[in-house]
Amino acid sequence: MKRTVILWTLLPALALGQSALVQDQQAELGYQHFYNLEFPEALAEFHAEVAKYPNSPDAYNHVAHAILYREMFRSGALESELVTGSNPFLRREGLNPARQDDQEFQASINRAMALCEARLQANPNDVQALYAQGVSYGLRGNYHFLVRKAYTDALRDATAARKAHNRVTELDPNFNDARLVQGVYDYVLGSLSTTWRMLGFFAGFRGDRERGIETLKQVARLGRANRVDAEILLCAVYRRERRAKEAVPLLSDLIQRFPENFLLRLELVQMYGDLGEKDKALAVIREVDRLKREKTPGYERLAQEKLRYTRGNLLFWYNDLDLALDDLKAVTANPAAVDLNTYLYAWLRTGQIYDLKKKREEAKKAYLQAVAMAPTSDAANTAQNYLLSRYKR
Repeated sequence: MKRTVILWTLLPALALGQSALVQDQQAELGYQHFYNLEFPEALAEFHAEVAKYPNSPDAYNHVAHAILYREMFRSGALESELVTGSNPFLRREGLNPARQDDQEFQASINRAMALCEARLQANPNDVQALYAQGVSYGLRGNYHFLVRKAYTDALRDATAARKAHNRVTELDPNFNDARLVQGVYDYVLGSLSTTWRMLGFFAGFRGDRERGIETLKQVARLGRANRVDAEILLCAVYRRERRAKEAVPLLSDLIQRFPENFLLRLELVQMYGDLGEKDKALAVIREVDRLKREKTPGYERLAQEKLRYTRGNLLFWYNDLDLALDDLKAVTANPAAVDLNTYLYAWLRTGQIYDLKKKREEAKKAYLQAVAMAPTSDAANTAQNYLLSRYKR
């Protein structure tokens, strides 16, 4: 069965072509674990798939896919946004995978590409090989973007992924699943800053935000294996586009499909918050808290501090400053419990709350904590601004 597996990371990651041909039931089991955030279990299934199909480029793509997303999950990059849904793509701390993971990722991609190339030399119109090749380019492009921060290399690989999948749809116009990469490519490049768009234009890269959205909607309607992936991507896109109302039914459906994936419910909190529906957002938080207390499968991985950040962030936007501060203090008091991004934004929010409460010295101390932890991060850049001029609504 053909399948493109793309998680909701989308943006700010250059999430292009994280797709994969699922060859048998073992790979399907792997991706069931994958979507439920069980990355070690998913990787074990994919390793077994490689052993079973040593000449399948798809199996090696699956391994690379799981390695990359395991690292993204660890770093907190599998969330649409931590602040307002409009953070720039290019201002994120790079991922820092272990050397062994880096080596396995590179080896898996290289092997997949070599197998694709051998098949395409024998038959340049091999649709399956073209599709797998586009997947490999997309995954490597993501790696360039998220780990190496090599933006030109990432764009080059993204373009190669799109070219391969364009060829797939030329050969088989009904292969709607291959259009997912095309849609993400258009949306991501169309959403870059004016400077980066101009650089991309001169380098031969193109993008169109609205066309990208329409293509994703087409895959959600007409794709076979990739309808779920298109829905996930559309949720992230709708958040960035301030169209949260359109994301709510998609998220509700995904939660039913992948009940162990707590990030989907946390995203739903953000959507309700964006819509001004505070009570619904808090109701989802209470439900997540219940699932955790009852030791529901999957929710043991959710740190209580992560949930408190979600609630504190929500309450901050609704001006419940004292309650928000209590939650955020619980997060900053235990940095080991959360990913770096969550920890940084907890300090940033704390500083903003103190500024709103006219406690300037406490605010500055909080901002300095964010700057000290990751000086080049988006949170640190914002905190630097508020060190110079206090935060106002």
